Amino acid sequence: MTRTNLKSVSIAPGLNRPILSKGQKAFNALIKQLEKRRARLGAWEAVTPAFQQKYNSTLLPLEQTYTDLQIRMVHCLDQVHGQKGLTKSERHKIARLIPELAGDLVAERDDTELKAIYNRYSQSDYDSEAAAELEDMKSALEAMLGVELGDNLDMSSPEEVLQRAHAQVQQRQAKEDADHRAREERRTERKKSPRQIAAEARAHAEQAQISLSIREIYRKLASALHPDRETDPLERDRKTALMQRVNQAYSKNNLLQLLELQLELEHIDQSAINSISEDRLRHYNKILKGQLRELDHEIGHVETGFRLSYGIPPFVELSPSTIMRNLASEIVGLQQSVRNLEEDLLVFDDIKKFKAWLKNLRYRPPVPEFEDMPF
Repeated sequence: MTRTNLKSVSIAPGLNRPILSKGQKAFNALIKQLEKRRARLGAWEAVTPAFQQKYNSTLLPLEQTYTDLQIRMVHCLDQVHGQKGLTKSERHKIARLIPELAGDLVAERDDTELKAIYNRYSQSDYDSEAAAELEDMKSALEAMLGVELGDNLDMSSPEEVLQRAHAQVQQRQAKEDADHRAREERRTERKKSPRQIAAEARAHAEQAQISLSIREIYRKLASALHPDRETDPLERDRKTALMQRVNQAYSKNNLLQLLELQLELEHIDQSAINSISEDRLRHYNKILKGQLRELDHEIGHVETGFRLSYGIPPFVELSPSTIMRNLASEIVGLQQSVRNLEEDLLVFDDIKKFKAWLKNLRYRPPVPEFEDMPF
């Protein structure tokens, strides 16, 4: 979404009118809000490819390495637990440590050996625990969403439980929408009052004026830029590119971009912007409010998609200006955790070093998950 050489649109106070009217102030405020939204959307479009490349090429391999080292740690602890030379309290400490490490790893990797180790030291069954948790999640979703997920559900798959819940919610929403449309149709079929008829007529007239305002700017630009009327090949190419921008703006009812193009091509000047009539300003402001809503929707769609792609919860603040910095910080932290774990694994080569390591072992906070980073 390239926006180069666009001149800023705003109404400035003049000698004849040193104080802006309410409509003019609203116009300027809407323009500023639109510029901020466009800057945020542009920032997302610029940073996302770089983020994705670094995430895939650096963070994911590091996470894979860290998980592999954790799995190796579990196996090492399992092996050393049965060795001679350990006290009862040391064995007890190892037996408590193993299920803490193995539980999360089994959830991440469907590893039968890890699962067997977890079951042995936790004195429980991982599959039964997971099934119970899924059943609790199913009950919570049914209560929260007011749906029935049914009994023919694969409770070994959290994804299927969530998909079934999502489908049920969609079905209910579709029924509610259909009922709403039916009520609106029945209401429309009733005889309208004179006040309703007048209100609809005003709304149609206003919408016609809004469309006319956009169309007038488009026609002026199209008339000046029509490439078929140009004999010089270079100038024809330039006008073709400009006409594509004009058509794109017009297809989206993008008043701001059309005004910017008029300024850029010097079809209007600042005095023309300053002298926009109050009636036209009302139409323009309504168009700009619509653009603002559309941009907010587009930004929300982009940010929601980003959260879903990288597992970032909705309560974590997200900003295109900070995600690369926080990704770099996460990578540095994970690299240090990998180095720490590699050093820890060296102690298993010597029972004395291991006993000293186990004695000094303190709870080490887990590596922060990527989705917990403050974006």
